[in-house]
Amino acid sequence: MMVRFAAITCTLMLAACTQTQAPVSFITEGNPARLSDWHLMAVSGGRLNLNTGVVPYDLNTPLFTDYAQKLRTVWMPKGQSAVYNADTTFEFPLGTIISKTFYYPKADGPAKAVLATYDTSKTGGDKLDLANVRLVETRLLVRRADGWIALPYVWNAEQTEAVLSRTGDQIPLEVVHADQTRKPLTYVVPNVNQCASCHVADVKSRQFQPIGPKARHMNRSYSYDGVSVNQLDYLARIGYLSGVPANVAATAPHNANWRDQGQTLDARARAYLDINCAHCHNDKGAANTTALHLNMGAPADLHLGLCKPPVAAGAGTGGHGYGIAPGKPDESIMVYRLGSEQTGIMMPELGRGSVHKEGVDLIRAWIAAMKQGCGAS
Repeated sequence: MMVRFAAITCTLMLAACTQTQAPVSFITEGNPARLSDWHLMAVSGGRLNLNTGVVPYDLNTPLFTDYAQKLRTVWMPKGQSAVYNADTTFEFPLGTIISKTFYYPKADGPAKAVLATYDTSKTGGDKLDLANVRLVETRLLVRRADGWIALPYVWNAEQTEAVLSRTGDQIPLEVVHADQTRKPLTYVVPNVNQCASCHVADVKSRQFQPIGPKARHMNRSYSYDGVSVNQLDYLARIGYLSGVPANVAATAPHNANWRDQGQTLDARARAYLDINCAHCHNDKGAANTTALHLNMGAPADLHLGLCKPPVAAGAGTGGHGYGIAPGKPDESIMVYRLGSEQTGIMMPELGRGSVHKEGVDLIRAWIAAMKQGCGAS
């Protein structure tokens, strides 16, 4: 009798862990209070499990957000697909839901202790292992009839649900770095207006667009069900992306992985600036008045910051004369602002409360390798 009871209990527990989620909900209006209202993902069996049709992807070089790691996904209504573009954000259909879940590997010590690491070996891939991972927030971009909306959801302490926080939030963390130093961090969840400040691709039209889903960021491999395939090929195969050229891995633009030292220093640095800065610093973005264009493909001249005097003097220059002083990183405004944590000086202005040491080191090395110029600087 006891054996039979144990068998029934195990069967019920297994069913609970593997129970199929309700279909994804594209909610056409309003602001659902809980992430679970969308049915994109659910916590069960100690993991964050993606629903059917919710497809994970990654970027060659990701945006820096205080060392948080990110699980990115896209879902589209049945029979709908995005349209491929070689240069700009793909054109996504009505009903598309893009999610980005920010998390940290856990560190020893208090519950708020997390690791600043690039190691993903214990995180669980696209089935995040909550024994080893601290979920922080999940941001949604939803393509409705009148355009994209941004909705930030903050995960509760129990790691069972994320709740809408349109006004943003502040989460105290203790970040443990590779050298075992521990630094307090107030992780800032942006409010919906701050989301728009980065995602408005054209300040004149106020056009709101996703940032990451571009060919040059997504032209890379990803392991789907244990098989490594090119992401663009995979999205085309499952009907999520149309107009993909033949042999897309070789023909599509491709940004470097900023950490891959097998690629050129210039390619790595330009990829880093492209994803972290170019959504504002381009000829149509929010920072277009600076005439500083950091998007991939922009010419390596004055617009990239080479020997470029600042538009306005002030604390943001640090007393330096040029955006980039070739061969002289310590005299370059770019390095000064990337290396600052002070409001009004630091760049990017949003999305970080700490300095990305490795990223700053990359930009310093890139500038140091340039042939010196600009006369006396």
